[in-house]
Amino acid sequence: MTTPINIQLDESKVKLLKKLISSVMKDGFQNLRMDDIAKHMDVSRATMYKHFSSKEEVIEGVVRVFVDYINELEDPKLEDDEHSFGIWFQQLFEQSVSLVGKITDVFLRDLQSVYPDLYDLLKGTLNRREQQTLKFYQYGKDKGIFNPINEKFIILQDDVLLRDIINIKYLIYNQMSIQQVLHDYYHLKKIQLFKPDKLNIVDDSNMIPVIEHIVEKFNRTL
Repeated sequence: MTTPINIQLDESKVKLLKKLISSVMKDGFQNLRMDDIAKHMDVSRATMYKHFSSKEEVIEGVVRVFVDYINELEDPKLEDDEHSFGIWFQQLFEQSVSLVGKITDVFLRDLQSVYPDLYDLLKGTLNRREQQTLKFYQYGKDKGIFNPINEKFIILQDDVLLRDIINIKYLIYNQMSIQQVLHDYYHLKKIQLFKPDKLNIVDDSNMIPVIEHIVEKFNRTL
């Protein structure tokens, strides 16, 4: 049974944790010292301790950031308006890109080994999101909006293909920009998912600022 997250995150804590996330996702956190954490947060050790009393509290905070972000995507209200399928598809796409680019196997292994309750909580949240997404795809098929394809393959595609194509090595080898890759992958998913006569319910202009924002964040991590 998992324990609830007790740490309360205000804006200042979230800002500090976000500075740390790329490091713990790349290298894990088992060998991370509090001095290292302060360095990654770009604050003094004293300032860090004003916000976090221990390494466990820091990692708990990182998990809380992701749990809160995942839970921001509420169950879609899709009964009456076909255009809501397009809106939720785009919100799901944005969140999928963010999660695949951030939650790594290295971090999950460390979390499972050191803080199993936090691991169970994060994995449980991710699993609930997956079930929510599967229901969305299935409902779209039932309503005649989505193509009759296996919705589990769509989720697997995000986890495998998306993870590879936003990798910097892939981008360099294929001489592609992250913006081009995200734009092409978005249109690939849209054509895969929506029936030809339903493509017009998706307003692609909504994705322009979203992709630009993702690209900006991606470039800051390089």
